[in-house]
Amino acid sequence: MVSKPDYLLWISTSIVVTSYVGYALIGSEAKLLLELPTWLRIMTSGIYKLINTMWWGLAMAVVFVGLLERVPRQLVMSALGQGGTARGIVRATAAGVLLDVCSHGILMVGAKLYERGASLGQLMAFLIASPWNSLSLSVILISLIGWGWTLAFIASSMAIGMVTGFIFDRLVASGALKANLNQFERDNTAAILPQLIAVTKQANLSPKALGNLLGDGLKHSRMVFRWLFFGIVLAAVIRAFIPLDTYQAFFGPTLAGLFLTLLAATVIEVCSEGSTPIAADILSRAAAPGNGFTFLMAGISTDYTEVMVIRDTTKSWKIALFLPLITLPQVLLIGWVLNQV
Repeated sequence: MVSKPDYLLWISTSIVVTSYVGYALIGSEAKLLLELPTWLRIMTSGIYKLINTMWWGLAMAVVFVGLLERVPRQLVMSALGQGGTARGIVRATAAGVLLDVCSHGILMVGAKLYERGASLGQLMAFLIASPWNSLSLSVILISLIGWGWTLAFIASSMAIGMVTGFIFDRLVASGALKANLNQFERDNTAAILPQLIAVTKQANLSPKALGNLLGDGLKHSRMVFRWLFFGIVLAAVIRAFIPLDTYQAFFGPTLAGLFLTLLAATVIEVCSEGSTPIAADILSRAAAPGNGFTFLMAGISTDYTEVMVIRDTTKSWKIALFLPLITLPQVLLIGWVLNQV
């Protein structure tokens, strides 16, 4: 069976490459630039500047993806600990941050964790902490908005993941939500260290192995680049067709701007990789870090794919709809606080 071409990947990549190379060739020729339509000039220059800003993040992302392909997923899964406990929630959040999978791929992993006995709180903490907090996207975000804001975003999303996990487990304990029938008493703490030692001992630092690592990183970064380049194109389109003053008025650091950002994140169905450059653009052009954070997080909380997968996994509409009910107030509160910094 012949697989269908990935039109989103190839079209987005073609636009990014053509715009970058085209602007690089005529960037110093002011006369040629002036002959281009205004929207095209803004788009090509925007893509050129974004790539120049984030190229090292993209390179590091490939390396991290290659490295994480060599870490057994079972190591992450066995690190969850006992469900229904504070330690279990914290460890599920940390596992979500460390696992390098896109927001749609993480749903499959989360469903498997639930099937293997993770508590409802652990499932929610894992899903909320994961999508754009992967190592590859984190380094890309650092290249776009710097260490300070990236660490603030990561810490804030982990806090939301843990608080949400605690709330869900308490709701289960009170009988308001049904428990995971697959859950059982377990604590795999002792099994983690031997697995880490085994992975370290198997490390191969030969030139061939390093070449294979980079090759695997490029191969498995396909989903990352697919959505990331789409997000770059979308951010460039926004720059080209929405004037800066209008952009700042609509998505500025105000309560109205925060709610409009929430609405945009709900309507725009973009994978976590695609939302990263748009969130960075909101932070830099609208001077609204809280709105950028809200765009990243609200896309997770209101994503209909995530809601439907949770419903199918837990067999409960109530549990699925409690995700946005519990997380959105936290996202808006932290978004508002970040805008005041």
